[in-house]
Amino acid sequence: MTAGMGRAQRRVRVLGALAVAASWSVVFVGAAQPAAADTQSKQWYLSAMQAEEMWKVTTGEGIKVAVIDTGVNSSTPSLRGQVLKGVDVTGAPGDETDDYHGHGTTMAELIAGTGKGGGLRGLAPGAKIIPIRMSDADLMKKRSTIFSDSADAIRAAADSDAQIISMSFGSEGREISEHKAVEYAESKGKLFLASVGNEGDRENIQSYPGSYAEAVGVASADRKGRVSYYSSHSNTVDIASPGSDVPYWCDNSFKSYCDGDGGTSAATAIASASAALVWSLHPDWTANQVLNVLFDTAGRDWKKGETSNYLGHGLIRPSMNVLKGKGDPGDPDISPLTKERTTGPADSSKQPDASTSASPQPAKNGAEGEKPVAAEEAKSSGDESRLGLILGVAAVVVVLGGVAYAVVRRRKAA
Repeated sequence: MTAGMGRAQRRVRVLGALAVAASWSVVFVGAAQPAAADTQSKQWYLSAMQAEEMWKVTTGEGIKVAVIDTGVNSSTPSLRGQVLKGVDVTGAPGDETDDYHGHGTTMAELIAGTGKGGGLRGLAPGAKIIPIRMSDADLMKKRSTIFSDSADAIRAAADSDAQIISMSFGSEGREISEHKAVEYAESKGKLFLASVGNEGDRENIQSYPGSYAEAVGVASADRKGRVSYYSSHSNTVDIASPGSDVPYWCDNSFKSYCDGDGGTSAATAIASASAALVWSLHPDWTANQVLNVLFDTAGRDWKKGETSNYLGHGLIRPSMNVLKGKGDPGDPDISPLTKERTTGPADSSKQPDASTSASPQPAKNGAEGEKPVAAEEAKSSGDESRLGLILGVAAVVVVLGGVAYAVVRRRKAA
């Protein structure tokens, strides 16, 4: 299956999807979680992230998000009118709107779905989707090819009108052509987000392109603000987003949604939607400024500027900017990832470094074995910006974790 839909379904260069539960939690003091009566009621993170309140200010209008995945079915009730002309780099029958798995359509709905027909509601329903269809491991096998079209897909996205590129795909192998493509996207002023993988409880293999320096590596968190025990961790993680208990299309028949975990795949899509909301509100900002604000306002209980190997800068919280106007955009020309000017491709590449925080592997606890996002997994603690932050109403303590649903499927949807 495609990323985020079945950790047991590990395929050629693909790190399971279902097993990627995210640690993105919102705790409502004295309030019970809504009953999971239908698909939309299971999208717990929308209330946690104050989506309804943010939509009164912006829905992501004016922003286009390129979704590099298994294709995007533009005919689902939730995506009608939301999908623009895209590109297919597979060479397989069909085009970019023929989703051969169902994974890409799920990611698109998590970003810009309208929720019509009872479908998934996107965090940025005013944004538009540009589908870029690439090959996953299964499609490559069917076509008897071993050549990845990842680099072509990223370049196609970079050449599109999209401001944001969301890629819930990954592989443990580094490819020069792929890295060059990511650098190319940066040089074109795009904000590139990719999943970090779901191997944290096993080999903890790094996922690419999410681990390249110029890409925003997204991790996964759950409702309680805990990092998913399987979310891959290292200094390549930049931010965390909701990924646990996120519904998805069961398959490419598009007859029903399945319950489960979106993993780092879903987390990446939700993080991309978060960026769309902020960028829509500040259309004159650069990708660097949007990312600076997301990093600056992330929920964490350690010192600002330092990062956790599990959550990066912390749990993504677009409402802090959209509703409260917080966040320092910083220098428009300096990347918060590489600290270099983004006037052209950068030479650096993100690799684990012994000098970075080597937080211990989250201990399995209970059914999902999740570990609270606390001081022990960060470089330091005690900052005024703690995970237990009050978002909106005083009675609502929001512990936002990052669902970086990045199911690193060896060239499969994350």
